Amino acid sequence: HTRYSTTGSSTVKNAQPFVVDCFRGQIAIAHNGNLINADVLRDELERKGSIFQTTADSEIILHLLAQPAHNGSSILTSLRRIEGAFSLIIMSEQEIIAVRDPFGFRPLSLGKLDGTYVIASESCAFDLIHAEFIREIEPGEVLIINEDGLRSEWPFRDEKPAFCMFEYVYFARPDSIIGGINVAKVRTEMGRALARKFPVEADIVVPVPDSGNYAALGFAHELNIPYEHAFVRNHYIGRTFLQPSQLIRDFDVRVKLNLIKEAVEGKRVVVVDDSIVRGTTARARVVNLREAGAKEVHMRVSCPPHRFACHYGIDFPDPEKLIANQKTMPEICEYLGVDSLGYLDLEGMIAATGKPANSFCLACFTGNYPLPVDPELDKFIMEKRESRAKALADEAQPTLFAGLK
Repeated sequence: HTRYSTTGSSTVKNAQPFVVDCFRGQIAIAHNGNLINADVLRDELERKGSIFQTTADSEIILHLLAQPAHNGSSILTSLRRIEGAFSLIIMSEQEIIAVRDPFGFRPLSLGKLDGTYVIASESCAFDLIHAEFIREIEPGEVLIINEDGLRSEWPFRDEKPAFCMFEYVYFARPDSIIGGINVAKVRTEMGRALARKFPVEADIVVPVPDSGNYAALGFAHELNIPYEHAFVRNHYIGRTFLQPSQLIRDFDVRVKLNLIKEAVEGKRVVVVDDSIVRGTTARARVVNLREAGAKEVHMRVSCPPHRFACHYGIDFPDPEKLIANQKTMPEICEYLGVDSLGYLDLEGMIAATGKPANSFCLACFTGNYPLPVDPELDKFIMEKRESRAKALADEAQPTLFAGLK
């Protein structure tokens, strides 16, 4: 599991997994998601003497787990205290524990290899090691694996499922099975729905690799337009919208994709992308196409416009940095420099999964958050010491050596 920075800065000290030694022995943890009450819990723990080495919310979970039991409390009691999105793998000296929040925001899967159990975020990880995919960890489930086998606990209250739709759109690997459905198949159907919603006469359909590949394939098949890879991806560059600064994102845009000029020169081109977040990357690609001599450039996006921040584990910026939050569709079209622009609507996106709308979190599209969040919450909340200082302002703070003569 690799977690990019959704809470805390992108520094080595925040890299996972976290490993600590405590009275319970050695404990390691890996976390996918975001805790929405991290600042409150950290304040409380610091007042009790906890010393933190990182600015990641995941370390808070370790501190809670490491505390001695009081009045019949247990590790399950500690887990009930965290709120938000969390798919966790916890390893002790005797057990492996998989935990998924009651909303099921992020994926978590169970596999088996040579008589032993393995846990991963997605099923594709099992394919790489020839493990058998058994099932997904259920929302609200705590799965304990030890020498006696498997045992499930259900410590959380029941909640309405809210799986992140953006996993299907972009984040999950296309070769994974999530919710019993292959991700590539869902994306292909999204592309078909997009073609029916916004058809266009064109000479070629060009995907933005890699996450736009399957949507573009579905779009091309639906309209019977040739599908061609005109952008060549540099696989040593990561996902650009996830990079922690605009300077790095701008550099990555230039080196991530190289255009094959001969493939687009003099042609009407449809570019299919999975999403447009800030718009800077999409605009740069359109400029490249124009410079290469494309006759027309049409942009198609296989999800609705992102207008709201994500607080559950995807690093969407504050709404003011989301292009669809700040501009109208005609203004976005003009900013990108395209001849036409079309986004898949909510209904088409949901229908592509074959699942009901009430099983998803759609907050980044609609602004309806399944779990209430503080609008001021952001990824650098742990770095903002001023807020904690203000919270303690009314209390008498003793000096370190108070009472000594």
